[in-house]
Amino acid sequence: MANRRTDDHVTAGRDTKRAIRDAAVRLFVAKGFEETSLREVADAVGITKPSLYYHYASKLKLLVAIVNPLLDDMRALAEEVEQLTPDAEGRRAVLQTYIRAMIRHRDAGEMMVRNAVPIINALADQYPVIVDANKVLRNWLAGPDPTVVRLLRAGAAMEILTVALISNEIAQDAGDDVVEATLLDAAIAALQPGAD
Repeated sequence: MANRRTDDHVTAGRDTKRAIRDAAVRLFVAKGFEETSLREVADAVGITKPSLYYHYASKLKLLVAIVNPLLDDMRALAEEVEQLTPDAEGRRAVLQTYIRAMIRHRDAGEMMVRNAVPIINALADQYPVIVDANKVLRNWLAGPDPTVVRLLRAGAAMEILTVALISNEIAQDAGDDVVEATLLDAAIAALQPGAD
């Protein structure tokens, strides 16, 4: 019986943390990161401010908890990509993994897009992770000894995939499968050789 109560407490704690993150994302998107107070986040969840502090000691720690899963996925993909061959099949697999991460973390990504400057300032130590991972992926997509045209095409392909972050706003009725297939096809088309 003691284990059951411990498991319920752990589950309730996880649920509360998730509810706090979800409410924070909604408020950060709607009002802005800097303009949203932790009191507003606590009120949106229906908990006291001290309860919120029990889970997240500061607004920065809450922001990091929201953003880290996306950054972790980007970091992991940047590390994995070096083991893959940059052929058509490899590029498609990498782009598909990338867009699936964008879709999976769409709320956090949309929050970052809408609050880019304040969030980059708040996460200054995390920002190089984003830049470095993007650079690794872009260079890999461009292939060995890339021309400037191939580098630009690789950058364009990655930007196309980030449209997934605001896809709910653009096409509310599009399911994740439609978003993935459409943007993946567009990104692959952007990589097609032109006049290098």
